[in-house]
Amino acid sequence: MRISVVAVGRLRAGPEKTLADHFQNRITAWPVAIREVEEKRRLDGDALKRAEGEKILSSLPDGATLVALDERGKAMTSRQFAKLLSDLQDEGLNDLAFAIGGADGLSDDVRKRASRSICFGAMTWPHFVVRGLLFEQVYRAQQIIAGHPYHRD
Repeated sequence: MRISVVAVGRLRAGPEKTLADHFQNRITAWPVAIREVEEKRRLDGDALKRAEGEKILSSLPDGATLVALDERGKAMTSRQFAKLLSDLQDEGLNDLAFAIGGADGLSDDVRKRASRSICFGAMTWPHFVVRGLLFEQVYRAQQIIAGHPYHRD
C-alpha cells in the first residue's frame, strides 16, 4: 500500500519540516510521498478553500482512497488508527491518501470525496504542524502493527 499526503502549502526549513521529515524517514512499512499544492492567486475565504480543494483533488493518485484530516472528523486512538491502516492494507488497497487543507481547512468537495474524516482531537492545529503529527501517527501505527514497544498504552 502506498501512502500519499496531499497538503496545502510548501513546508520550508524550520522545526515543522524537521519534525515531519524525522518521522516520514522512519516509516518503512509503506512508501510515503508528500504532494504539496499551493494556490498562487490572491483569493479570500471560500474561493481560496475551493481553489485549494481543486488542487488537492487533482493531485490524488488515481483510484486512491482518501482520508480527510478535518476538525469535524472522527477522533481515533493510535491503536484504532493502526488497525485502520492494517485493515486497508489487508484488503489489498493500493493507494491511500490523506488530505491536509490550508489555514481555512478543507473544501466541501474534498470532504465529500473522502471515504472518512479523522481529526487529531478537539483542538485546532496549524496545518504545517499536522504533517508532523500525521507522519508520527503513521510511524506509530507501523510500530504497533509490528508489535514494537514504541507505543505504550
